[in-house]
This record gives sequence, C-alpha cells and structure tokens, in this order.
Amino acid sequence: MTAHATPRRLLEAEREASIERMRALEHDHADIVDAASAANSDDEHDPEGATIAFEREHVASLLDQTRDQLGRVDAALRRLDEGSYGVCERCGQQIAAGRLEARPTATMCIACASQADRHRAPG
Repeated sequence: MTAHATPRRLLEAEREASIERMRALEHDHADIVDAASAANSDDEHDPEGATIAFEREHVASLLDQTRDQLGRVDAALRRLDEGSYGVCERCGQQIAAGRLEARPTATMCIACASQADRHRAPG
C-alpha cells in the first residue's frame, strides 16, 4: 500500500462511490418507471431501439451489482476491524499489498483466486 492509500481509506472511498452510484441508479430507475407509466405507446414494439422494459431491467441489474459491491466493501471493513483483513480465506497466507490496493475487497490471494476460477470454469 502507498503511504496515503491505507486499506480503510480505500474501502471507505469505495463504499462512498458505491453509495453514490446506487443513488444515481435508483434515480434513473425511478425516472424510467415514471416514463413507462406516462407513455401511451407500446414500448415492447418500439422500432427506435431499446424498449423501456429493457432499460429498466438493465438499470435494475446495475443496481444489484452495486448493492453486491457495497456488501463486499462492508464485509472487508468488518474484516479490517476484526484483524483478518488481508489474509487469504482459503490458504491463510497474506494477500499481496498490490492486490489489495487494486482490489480492496479481495478475500483470496492471487494463487487461490486463480485456482478457484479454474474450478468454476466450464470444462
């Protein structure tokens, strides 16, 4: 970690960014729902491109992803408070500082994460 980028600062910045993104997406979602209820057209057969339903589902998906990220950040902050932050949940070794700086919510070292990815890949 750099002198200015402590784990807590990185996580708190990520948490704030996630909350701001969530607020913006919730606003966008509400705008789309309002537009759909105000429209008198058949948006499912709009020849102009994406439907309102598609846009609504896309924003809802982004909102779910942002909520998941916020949950990962909160879990990392709990690990930091408990003293287990930066320890691989799989092998128990320290997670490299560079990995934590790039991915502050990482729960596994690179070796274990790579192994887990190989096991998840369809084969």
